Amino acid sequence: MRMITILLISTLLIGGFLTLITSRSFAVSGVLDDQGSDLMRDQPNDYPIATLAGGCFWCLESEFRALNGVLYTRVGYTGGIKDNPTYQDITTGKTGHAEAVEITFDPDKITYEKLIEFFLTKAHDPTQLNRQGVDVGTQYRSEIFFHDEAQEKTAEDIINKVNAQKIYTAPIVTKTSPAATFWLGESYHQQYYEKYEKENGEVHPRVFFKKKMKMLKQ
Repeated sequence: MRMITILLISTLLIGGFLTLITSRSFAVSGVLDDQGSDLMRDQPNDYPIATLAGGCFWCLESEFRALNGVLYTRVGYTGGIKDNPTYQDITTGKTGHAEAVEITFDPDKITYEKLIEFFLTKAHDPTQLNRQGVDVGTQYRSEIFFHDEAQEKTAEDIINKVNAQKIYTAPIVTKTSPAATFWLGESYHQQYYEKYEKENGEVHPRVFFKKKMKMLKQ
């Protein structure tokens, strides 16, 4: 009888939770409403670049496009063995590439250190090895591709700092590697969530769910 009662309560709680997070009255803003104030249409010259991989590049790109000081982003593939890979190539997991985001930023408005800290604490879960949520495979690994020795040191220092803060119950698995050729992703992948929102008049289901989960954690 006790087990039946527990099962009934659990079912009701789960049902209530799902109703809450899927209710349209529990509103979320779209990615078009959350963009940073410094985004540019074209990639500017003479600004530093951060190259980061952490799960689906649609999700990761939208996180960074919400930050002031980020000037331009583009998604693509890096860290693999095949030249000019396509999305179909990298989904096999055999090319060694990671889905990645290249971020051009203004260091007077946001430092590389702040970008890495945001990457490790807000933009994705750096404790998941070769996956991010339902996306599984080495192409979804967590990795920082540094462009010089200063970026390498900063990345390693912030990883150690976040690990020491015990924000997560598991250790960070994020790798640091020298930046390799960044192969630009197909045009339909660029700012995917923004395109979806403009075409459909509502936020993408992944954005909707992710933002509601964040709201519940606050």
